[in-house]
Amino acid sequence: MSLIGRAALLLAFAAALYAVGAALWSRRPGQRRFLISAERAVFGMTGVTTVAVLTMWTALLTDRFDLANVAGYSSRSLGWGYKMTAMWGSQAGSLLLWAWLLSLVSSLVVITNRRRNRELMPIVVAVLMGVGVFFTSILSFITSPFETLSPVPLDGRGLNPLLQNVYMESHPPLLYIGYVGLTVPFAFAVAALVTRRLDASWITSVRRWTILSWLFLGVGIVLGSRWAYEELGWGGYWAWDPVENAALMPWLVATAFLHSVMVQERRGMLKIWNMVLVTLTFTLALFGTFLTRSGILSSVHAFGESTLGPYFLGLIIVVLVGAFALLITRLPLLRSQNSLESYVSREAIFLYNNLLLVGLAFAVFWGTIFPVLSEAVRGDKITVGQGFFDQVAAPIGLALLFFTGVGPLVPWRKASRRELQRRFGAPLLVAVIALVPALMIASEGAHWWAAAALVLAAFTLTCIAGEFWRGIRARHQIGEVSWPGAFGQLFVRNRRRYGGYIAHIGLVLVIVGIACQGAFSSQADMALRKGQHGQVAGYTVVNEGGTRTRDDHKMSVGVALGLYDGTSRITTLTPGVDVFVPQMQRSSEVAIDTTPFRDVYVVLVGLTPDGLARISVFVNPMMLWIWVGGLIVAFGALIAVWPARRSRAPSTIESGANGAARG
Repeated sequence: MSLIGRAALLLAFAAALYAVGAALWSRRPGQRRFLISAERAVFGMTGVTTVAVLTMWTALLTDRFDLANVAGYSSRSLGWGYKMTAMWGSQAGSLLLWAWLLSLVSSLVVITNRRRNRELMPIVVAVLMGVGVFFTSILSFITSPFETLSPVPLDGRGLNPLLQNVYMESHPPLLYIGYVGLTVPFAFAVAALVTRRLDASWITSVRRWTILSWLFLGVGIVLGSRWAYEELGWGGYWAWDPVENAALMPWLVATAFLHSVMVQERRGMLKIWNMVLVTLTFTLALFGTFLTRSGILSSVHAFGESTLGPYFLGLIIVVLVGAFALLITRLPLLRSQNSLESYVSREAIFLYNNLLLVGLAFAVFWGTIFPVLSEAVRGDKITVGQGFFDQVAAPIGLALLFFTGVGPLVPWRKASRRELQRRFGAPLLVAVIALVPALMIASEGAHWWAAAALVLAAFTLTCIAGEFWRGIRARHQIGEVSWPGAFGQLFVRNRRRYGGYIAHIGLVLVIVGIACQGAFSSQADMALRKGQHGQVAGYTVVNEGGTRTRDDHKMSVGVALGLYDGTSRITTLTPGVDVFVPQMQRSSEVAIDTTPFRDVYVVLVGLTPDGLARISVFVNPMMLWIWVGGLIVAFGALIAVWPARRSRAPSTIESGANGAARG
């Protein structure tokens, strides 16, 4: 298996290298046939990397402990699902997944551009396969997932217990799909710069790729947060960990890019800015991969000490220097066709939105990398705590929430006072009504930012509801269709617009959940013997007895806790602690009772032989809405990216309704 895997990776490296050369050679006069050859090499790379991945999975499933990766991250007792997950539990295996996904994405790009963008494709293929050369060379010559062991152990160490969670089966692959997908818009941007085709056509070609990559990256972040919430046992879901930040930064800049391209498509503006954003997005995706493999930062997500950091840093430098050097040479061709006519216009709102998103990404980047810089300059590593990130993110998040509501209601170019009064009358009224309970909340706990989030959420949701109402009313009146039919036609006729609104609704729910959880959560540490009880936030917890079990693989202790609201019994919670024997590693099994308005989250800290249970109890308000909001964001993105039904000519109904919806 080692020989098969190594041979497949060497062939993948050769195919990627040939694809780069053939694609670039095809740009010479009379050599276009080499583009077809390069595209076939892309398919060849996909085939052999697939062989390498299948070989690794076969080795994991059949307990081939002669391979170091299998012995280090799998064991005979591990279930088949976690055995497959073990592939990306190792550094080399995760890089193999990266290279495989890149090959699949590259093949899809070639297939979907068989008859279009032919002038761009030589550079697109060269960039995609250039990244492929990097990863396959790392796998072939530096850190192979098919290294062998001698002597061969009878059993493996097993997968890290923290990774034996259902969310870790999907969280890393989704993040990698997002990272890999962001290579596509970067490749098209470079191709547009090289070929001087700098109109909006390249943006149109990558819109769905960008949305899908943004979607997978966002879902991966949410699932990772849920994993941390359930598995790490500290009562929270986001700690501004360096590797958490590494996934968030490209998502933030990709969000800015998705909004900014609409200005270029509609008004011919922000061309340079969009090139900068797409370059930064891809660079930050590489930076996230660099952080987990450099060993410069400690994180529960990182792979520890590694020699790969310099290689990834070199790739990042090449990407930045090359892309910006090319951009500088094309500046005269990137002049905007129009200028900003008013600071109160939709393009201005999008620009403010962009500046806030990029500003937040920069603040997260600075807080993440500052300990490394301080150690390099002063010899003393100064850690940036959660307080810094919270203080920066809170006001920026509130401003983004405000512009999420304002943006769709402000017209392009210039807004008249009368139009603004008509559009914002109802949202402002709702915000004033919401201000009363918000002030009461703020006066009780001095959580001004949480109160502001609730007011702005009410304002933004009313703005979005108004957009839906105007669109439905226009289609109902002009098209003479039923109200439900008019609602359905919104998504049939303009999926991108109304899918975006759905995503905005989900984002509002996420921000509300984050604000309420951060401001109003409660915690109590208790030491209870059987029959004793403790209280937190109006709930009573009763110790009903502990348990101890042991087998060949782990030792487990647990406690049954009755949860009461007053005299009413709600449920029984059973938190526990597992100690896995092969690794002698402790893992918390938290117990969570969820309702739409709060989570009661219990962690067993320890259980003494005489039955004394030490527990930590958290009451986290509105936690469910963070996860529900994330699902709604994903649903809205799927609507926006879904291909629209083609029609030969727009009907009078469609034209009228779209015009009314645009306002």
